Amino acid sequence: MLTISSNVTIADWEIDITQIRAQGSGGQNVNKVSSAVHLRFDIQSSTLPPIYKERLMALSDQRISKEGVVIIKAQSYRTLELNKEDALVRLKVLIQSAGKQQKVRRPTKPTKGSQRRRVDHKTRKGKTKSLRGKVPIS
Repeated sequence: MLTISSNVTIADWEIDITQIRAQGSGGQNVNKVSSAVHLRFDIQSSTLPPIYKERLMALSDQRISKEGVVIIKAQSYRTLELNKEDALVRLKVLIQSAGKQQKVRRPTKPTKGSQRRRVDHKTRKGKTKSLRGKVPIS
């Protein structure tokens, strides 16, 4: 069981974890031992609440395919157990981020004082830069 929040959990049968060989250089063991992990999670056929499903499908994340399958590859650790744990934590973070409500942005206007200070600063900078020109020789 993967606990997302106090009332949302994902059963083990919904998450498909397969062992693969890690990519890249790694010495003698990398070609013999399958210590990397491919985690697959189908959003549409899961038992997640509908709001989570909608938000996950709306995300523009490269780990989520068009069909709604989350694919996470974990190969940063040398042991299979740590890579499994890493993949599950990354899936949990992804689902939790989709569950958070984004704050509504309320547009604001700059105050009169801040506008005045900005213009004053610009005129002072302009005066300073105008003094940097060539000195007239008379």
